[in-house]
This record gives sequence, C-alpha cells and structure tokens, in this order.
Amino acid sequence: HRSSATRTQKRLLFDSSHFAMSRPVLAKIKLMISAGAAKPAPPVGPALGQHGLNIMEFCKAFNAKTADFNSDAPIPVVITAYKDKSFEWEMRTPPVTYFVRKAAGVAGGGQRPG
Repeated sequence: HRSSATRTQKRLLFDSSHFAMSRPVLAKIKLMISAGAAKPAPPVGPALGQHGLNIMEFCKAFNAKTADFNSDAPIPVVITAYKDKSFEWEMRTPPVTYFVRKAAGVAGGGQRPG
C-alpha cells in the first residue's frame, strides 16, 4: 500500500520549522462584562489579579473598545494569560438571550422553569 502523499508533502508535514513557537499559556479566563463597564472590582480584578496580569490595562482597553455599545449589553470575553504576565483578549458576541429579551421588551426571564 503506497501513501498518496509525495516525498515533498511528507517533508513539509514533518518539518519542525513550519510549526510556530508559541508562548506558554498560563490560563484561559472567561468573563461576562457589561459593555464599557470593566472595573478593577470583582469579577475582573480577582480573575486577572490571581494570574498577575495588569488589570487597569485590560479595563482601559475593554472600555475603549466597547464605548459605542449599549451599556446593558453583556459581552463575553476570553482572556489568554501567558506565563510572562502578558495577555491577549477577544470579545465574543453577546448571548442570544440578551437579544431575544431586548426584542421582546422583557426585562428578565421567567422566575420558574417550565
């Protein structure tokens, strides 16, 4: 049985120079923060502080990026903390339930399931 990959393809698959070296990840932190309302208080401060990250740097960047959003919009954020105490963060779209409640004009969900 012969492999369908050519020698060049196999060499490219196993050549270690094609794999980028990444920084060692310390933690992935998932938070839900209201747009424009990141503060060093809980939940942001303790979540970032326990990994030694710069809390104010994140708060300023998040608030600047979400300044034009509705202030009641909950924004899911994933923060990747690296061992060198640096971090990257990305915003996700708000949960569908936020948009459904907003369209229906309902302040909150039902108090009882069913």
